[in-house]
Amino acid sequence: MEIGSTTTTPSASTSSLQKLGEDYTSFLKLLTAQIQHQDPLQPIDSTQFVSQLAQLTQVEQSVVTNNNLENIYAQISANAAMSDIQLIGHDVLLATDTIELIDGAAKFEYAVDDDAGLVKMTIKAEDGTVVRELTGLKGLKGEVHKITWDGLDNKGLPVPDAVFTVELEAKTTDGTDVSGSVYAATRVEELSFERGTPTLILRNGNVATSGSVVSIR
Repeated sequence: MEIGSTTTTPSASTSSLQKLGEDYTSFLKLLTAQIQHQDPLQPIDSTQFVSQLAQLTQVEQSVVTNNNLENIYAQISANAAMSDIQLIGHDVLLATDTIELIDGAAKFEYAVDDDAGLVKMTIKAEDGTVVRELTGLKGLKGEVHKITWDGLDNKGLPVPDAVFTVELEAKTTDGTDVSGSVYAATRVEELSFERGTPTLILRNGNVATSGSVVSIR
């Protein structure tokens, strides 16, 4: 393929219109042949042909409607893609289990779905090794709690900047598990259209859609 050339795949409605045109042609040929060879004493009932023609017309109208909907969807997708492009180079906040240690600090947030008497964060390296446990955290429902990890491990030694996973564990005072979510910011590096859907490529190595972005920073 030459540079700058493009290939297009016919849409479902376009293919249907082509098939419908072939059906019209076949129908008219059949109608003409039957009229030419009909028995003058027993003429063909025209009602049957009118009914078939009406059915083909209804199908054509449905296909045209689908084609219009496809065009509207394409326009909406294009507008969404242009909006996503504007996110490149910006930091976005998402629900995630991935945090970044940059210049010896990692900032993230969490929220619990019910009041929790015990809240703990476990930070792990890429290989699953526990690096740091943060205990005694706040567990008040309805609030977003902010955390800044100082980049030290459980022994008080500094950890090199890298990407880590974080696990939130929350329980009520009677030991019942409480669900919650972790949020962290990362930068949008690029936008991918590999599968036809705009996908954000993030600095932390993950991918996301713009619909999952909580806020832009």
